[in-house]
Amino acid sequence: MRSPGAAADVRKLRRKSPRAGHFVQKQRLYAFSLSLPPLVWQLLFLVFPVVFLLVITFWSVEFFRLKPDFTFANWAFIYTRGYFYDAYALTFGMAILTAVAISAIAFPCAYAIAFKFRSSARQLALLLLIIPFFTSYLVRVYAWQVVLADSGIVNMLLKWLSLPPVAMLNTLGGTLIGYATLCLPLVTLLQLLSLIYVDRNLVEASHNLGCGRLGTIWHVIIPSARIGIMIAALFCFILTFGDFVSPLYLGGGLRTVLSTVIIDTVKSGQQWPQAAVVAVTMVVTLLAVALAAIWFAYRRPK
Repeated sequence: MRSPGAAADVRKLRRKSPRAGHFVQKQRLYAFSLSLPPLVWQLLFLVFPVVFLLVITFWSVEFFRLKPDFTFANWAFIYTRGYFYDAYALTFGMAILTAVAISAIAFPCAYAIAFKFRSSARQLALLLLIIPFFTSYLVRVYAWQVVLADSGIVNMLLKWLSLPPVAMLNTLGGTLIGYATLCLPLVTLLQLLSLIYVDRNLVEASHNLGCGRLGTIWHVIIPSARIGIMIAALFCFILTFGDFVSPLYLGGGLRTVLSTVIIDTVKSGQQWPQAAVVAVTMVVTLLAVALAAIWFAYRRPK
């Protein structure tokens, strides 16, 4: 029988042999060739556009045309305007409110599908959650206009019940309904995919130790699915923070959010550099929120 020391010597000789070195180089080259396309994709369609967007913020506009320049006038102009801070506060607050509210609404549905439905019913529920993405978000928003209009379906039903009409279109509530249309199926789906993989043994152990259903959900299920719940809320925040369809078509554009600030800035004299300042601010905000959410999701509980 070969001794452990002899086996170690043989492994060292294999590492030092030309054939072994050539094999290691081929492995590294193969791994690099597989990772190169995603890297090139990220550079071309993510890093380069963001860097170019940052560069544009230092350009100027002359006679409605972009002029390569290096000036901080665009940053000074945007950051000294009160409407920018009002729009930023409204956009951030609505995104946080939507992320919390949609997560709270989606969790009971995802919990019921994950723990109460049979396998066949769970597959059907997954299909129903995916179907809304088959149609355009803009089409769904137009459909909500028919429902929420002053002469729409809801107010017609209220009139039939001899109740006064309710203004829902071109309001903040209409905007939130649009946000829910955009994010609720996705948040429910992400939470469901996280809850499905919760260890059922932990749930049974919690019940055996005398913990009630709500206590088990709070102390066992939610901590076990914390990563999926946080990622779902993060996606909801990202989608609503940059959305302009619901504030424009369901909110009537009465409340200015950052996306509409970008549109109005571009329309007023082709001020692309000033609009780029707003866009860069949004990107930085989203990165900060994403890093904070990921840190909270993956941190070790004390």
